[in-house]
Amino acid sequence: MIPGFISFGVAVLLASAFLCLFRISRGPTPPDRTVAIDILGTLVVGFCCVLCLATGLDFFMNIAIAWALISFIGTIALAKHLEGRHFDD
Repeated sequence: MIPGFISFGVAVLLASAFLCLFRISRGPTPPDRTVAIDILGTLVVGFCCVLCLATGLDFFMNIAIAWALISFIGTIALAKHLEGRHFDD
């Protein structure tokens, strides 16, 4: 059951990643692209979690936590930039 779950999870994550890449390339507005980049960061965290389940190595979970924090900070910075505010506001 677990190998089937992992392969299904990878397939769903890959399909979602391709849809996000499509939205990043064809997004009509910069906020649409920003949301797609944020979702892509969340998908990378999902890939790391699936790899952690598949291999049993907790190293991938550490990468997922670091990636989530960096993705959050990057999204906040990009949102402030698109809003026209400075980073110290």
